Amino acid sequence: MARSSYLFTSESVSEGHPDKICDRISDSIVDAYLSTDEADFVRCGVETLVTTNYVCIAGETRGPASVDHALMEQLAREAIRDIGYDQENFHWKNAQVDVRVHSQSADIAQGVDSSGNKDEGAGDQGLMFGYACRETEHLMPAPIFYSHEVLRRMAEARKSGAVKGLGPDSKSQFTLEYRDGKPVRATSIVVSTQHDANLSTDEVREIVRPFVMGVLPDESWMCPETEFYVNPTGRFVIGGPDSDAGLTGRKIIVDTYGGASPHGGGAFSGKDPSKVDRSAAYGTRYLAKNVVAAGLASRCTIQVAYAIGVAKPLSLYIDTHGTIIDGVTEARLEEVLPTLFDLSPRGIRQHLKLNRPIYVPSSSYGHFGRMPTEEGHFSWEKTDLVEALKKAI
Repeated sequence: MARSSYLFTSESVSEGHPDKICDRISDSIVDAYLSTDEADFVRCGVETLVTTNYVCIAGETRGPASVDHALMEQLAREAIRDIGYDQENFHWKNAQVDVRVHSQSADIAQGVDSSGNKDEGAGDQGLMFGYACRETEHLMPAPIFYSHEVLRRMAEARKSGAVKGLGPDSKSQFTLEYRDGKPVRATSIVVSTQHDANLSTDEVREIVRPFVMGVLPDESWMCPETEFYVNPTGRFVIGGPDSDAGLTGRKIIVDTYGGASPHGGGAFSGKDPSKVDRSAAYGTRYLAKNVVAAGLASRCTIQVAYAIGVAKPLSLYIDTHGTIIDGVTEARLEEVLPTLFDLSPRGIRQHLKLNRPIYVPSSSYGHFGRMPTEEGHFSWEKTDLVEALKKAI
């Protein structure tokens, strides 16, 4: 029997967090490749490491020579500058940038590329999950959605100049109370943000407070004052890569559902959409969101699995956590969804139009629960399958 009351916590980190700097740089390189005329031919698996005034970019790629090491270095510096790092020990202009990127393995390429009667295979083996629920209007779990949103708004205000004294590196954490499976209020909120040395903890707290209040549904959701933690260590002046090293792909729970859903283990950033770690996670989110948007269930988890070089998914599993409407079953959904959405790597990429330079915006503040744009960003967040799904069911 499901618990009637419980607490659940999710965290987010800002675009200036060391790991997120790496995700941003890696996705800048993916977008550079997908901006060329050879987007369908591109293969990209790029990882980034940052530490004190140092950036290392490594991985394997296939694509036009115009995306060379010099351009990758330039993209890294532009990303660091846009995030806001011009600090003495991590500066976009004078940080050392090493590029150690080489050509894609021929063995991997022959397993993934289509040829003759062979369709394009998955870029790797693995399992991916998609999830949706009714906790927010974006059909996302509330704790991760609020955690992202407070940091995103703080970053916008910092970069526009509307707020002074905050630095790029920050983290948030929301703990919500659930009653009868629905979130009703925050019991504790944590925000840690890098700040100028002349600001006291109390001053930072009051800068942060309006952003927290602005993301909650109303004032009744705010946690007790004793449970509102802002920079609980008391000082956060040294931040970013000068305080902690960062790596691409190290925030996979932040990137997805904040722990509310299982995760297959594969990161997204730095990977072109032939890699199912990325594209199939987007595809399963798209399907789960459409199931919930169609009113067929209040919660939906979808798992899919692949083998490298094989186009056909090995399995499809759907769990609606006891919320499916009368007259519909998970088994029926497992029959219908593949008829509406081709879950092969090529099918996902074509349906969601993923072979475009659309990935930098997803490198921070979550890959899910975002608004699709005319430029094609977050196409997997559309609910354009609802009517076809209702008709098929």
